[in-house]
Amino acid sequence: MSEPLVVGVDVGGTKTQVRAVDSEGAVVQDVVVATRGWEASDAGAARWLARTVTDALGGRAALTVVVGAHGVETVEHARELGDRTAAVLRASVTIVNDAELVVPAAGLQDGIGVIAGTGSIVVGRDRSGARLRAAGWGWVLSDPGSASALVRDAVAALLRAEDAGRPDAVLRAHLLESVGVPDVPGLVHRLSWAQGPERWGDHGPAVTGAAAAGSHLATEVLAAGAEALAACVRDLVSRGADGSAVVLAGGLLAAVPEQRERVADAVRRFVPGAHVRHLAEAPVAGAVNLALARCGRGS
Repeated sequence: MSEPLVVGVDVGGTKTQVRAVDSEGAVVQDVVVATRGWEASDAGAARWLARTVTDALGGRAALTVVVGAHGVETVEHARELGDRTAAVLRASVTIVNDAELVVPAAGLQDGIGVIAGTGSIVVGRDRSGARLRAAGWGWVLSDPGSASALVRDAVAALLRAEDAGRPDAVLRAHLLESVGVPDVPGLVHRLSWAQGPERWGDHGPAVTGAAAAGSHLATEVLAAGAEALAACVRDLVSRGADGSAVVLAGGLLAAVPEQRERVADAVRRFVPGAHVRHLAEAPVAGAVNLALARCGRGS
């Protein structure tokens, strides 16, 4: 009989990755599927997770499973969902928010993870092990430095410039082309009513592209977004998180090296002595590392 596997799962907003390793840490299965039908608060969430893991393992049993799940926001929810999933899988199951995979994916036990993609969140733990977070409350009111927030803030800056009679032609052109409208009133209408906030992040490349093309407003928005993320890191340090290591991750920071450097520079200014690195591994590696540690096989 084959030995049970140690399994890490990363349930993101668009894709889910399941990686299983043997007792020596060698990868046995590594599967990526679309995140269809996932809703963390749904009554069927445990069955969805169990089915996803079972399908990925191809008949092999799981010993220990760690899941980083999009939408799991509280310790109580994570514990309850983990217990229900464990009952179905008949394995040890631990659930964390998917943002908590970033630091262990970098091979670290302590540190702060900064994730900026469509949304953003900054996570860490205090000396007691309690989870700390900043941002991540949604695209409209929070998520500084995310693609969605950069578009929101760039459009607001553009409108203020138009009102003041100092239009930024470069930023205006990039946004109008991206959104597919002929003028500023059309831009406001499309983003306010025809396309909801869940689509704002699609136009992030218009902001970064405008900055690269010389838009001073776009550059200011990107700099402000970087500083807002760094301020979140500083806030967690002030609450007891270990800020000696800061790991940057997320689609925006991976795709736009210039913005990643802005964030890194801002973190170093806001948290002197912080060692900032970009996550090179897939976040699922963090789930695997946590799972190995939970069964006494990790570093």
